[in-house]
Amino acid sequence: MWTPCSRGCSAPSKADAVPLKRAFDPVVDAHTQLLILGSLPGDASLKAGQYYGHPQNGFWRLVGGVITVDLAPLPYPERLAALKAAGVGLWDVIASAERRGSLDGAIRNAEGADLIRLVDSLPALKAVAFNGGTAARLGRRALAPRPGIDQIDLPSSSPAYTRPLAEKAAAWAMLGAFVRCR
Repeated sequence: MWTPCSRGCSAPSKADAVPLKRAFDPVVDAHTQLLILGSLPGDASLKAGQYYGHPQNGFWRLVGGVITVDLAPLPYPERLAALKAAGVGLWDVIASAERRGSLDGAIRNAEGADLIRLVDSLPALKAVAFNGGTAARLGRRALAPRPGIDQIDLPSSSPAYTRPLAEKAAAWAMLGAFVRCR
């Protein structure tokens, strides 16, 4: 934080300011059985106004494999409709944070999303899955164990997490037990 000084210091420039980034609204309904939580949308997603908007992010291929629908070529509204039809919801564990770029390691001053309120509002929920290490660490801390709701840590769908997509898909396949379309 900048404080004035008497030795020729100057206020930080706008270029030095760290942007505040905000999560999207949750994509859920009363039939959501599986809630997938990310950390915070990256720059490409924020620019597109879409969850997992970076073209190299494997999310749509991974979750498409789980619900057995090829989501990647679909327009965004159809992707969301297919997820809802399968009982899958989306949100993030961070409501807002300062971050330069898109990497989770650059997140500062995070404000947590109200996960407890959302989870408690989903009567059909069977599982919460965390997309990546940051989502798992913060999400598990916010939710704690919940009776009747499994919590699952997943390898990140982000291209920054450089495991092969097939390896990620093998881990994501366990989500099939919690979706309606199989």
